[in-house]
Amino acid sequence: MSGLSFQFGTVGTPEATPNKPGGSVGTMLFLTELGLNALEIGWVRAVRVTEKTCAEIKATAEEHKVGISVHAPYFINFNADTEEWPKSRQRLMDAAYYGYLAGATEIVFHPGSYFGKEPAEVLPLVLERLQGCIDELRRNNNPVTLCPETMGKSAMIGSLDDVLEMSTRVEGVKPCLDFAHLHARPGDGSMNTYGEWLHLLERYAERLGAESLQNLHVHLSGIAYTHAGEKEHLPLLEADLDLKALFRALHQVNAGGKMLCESPRKIQEKDALLLKDLWLEISGEG
Repeated sequence: MSGLSFQFGTVGTPEATPNKPGGSVGTMLFLTELGLNALEIGWVRAVRVTEKTCAEIKATAEEHKVGISVHAPYFINFNADTEEWPKSRQRLMDAAYYGYLAGATEIVFHPGSYFGKEPAEVLPLVLERLQGCIDELRRNNNPVTLCPETMGKSAMIGSLDDVLEMSTRVEGVKPCLDFAHLHARPGDGSMNTYGEWLHLLERYAERLGAESLQNLHVHLSGIAYTHAGEKEHLPLLEADLDLKALFRALHQVNAGGKMLCESPRKIQEKDALLLKDLWLEISGEG
């Protein structure tokens, strides 16, 4: 079943992945055996990898036609104070450097916290710093796309408006649409109908162009939430996220790109296959 609009895979290594050969190479081999063809490498604690290992990852991805992205460390905050910001920035730049060597095209990151301020007060600094990161990457002939992720708590930088503004204002940036986070962020069970998802995707196209819908970077999982937003990720079938409504909306706008499952590791590859099968059912592709 080649030629699907989306490449399906996981964020990080599922629990069922064999120990040998291990690492990202072993994860790709495991996923491709299952019929999955995307991997977001989870360097979420720190970037600890050699250039040699990156070359092995890239070669394996090219051989097996696996789409590669990287999730940068969690400890990045574009609204950090002047003392902390250089450390945050270096974590992202390390992920971008080694990610490019590993064959990644997108580097996903969490933008940080508002620290109680209004988005309009915070975003100018975020945009300035983001532009600086892109400028340095391009000076070093690094073409990766930086992907600010939509976040599941309203206290965090990462509303749809935030990531669209970053992507509109800074060339070389595009959103990572975490639909579970977008559902959880309001804290009231909204953002879960066909009409709501279609409107969101239409807004995305209005800001970034209709063609951008064919190159989405998507995270998906089940999710638990409170009035404050995201609580924890869940298996897809244990959550209230209406996947059929979401996929109908994605199909309606002819969406495509990468769709990475972020369900708990014990069920991650099974949920990734569930997403692929549901997309086949709704899209009629394959």
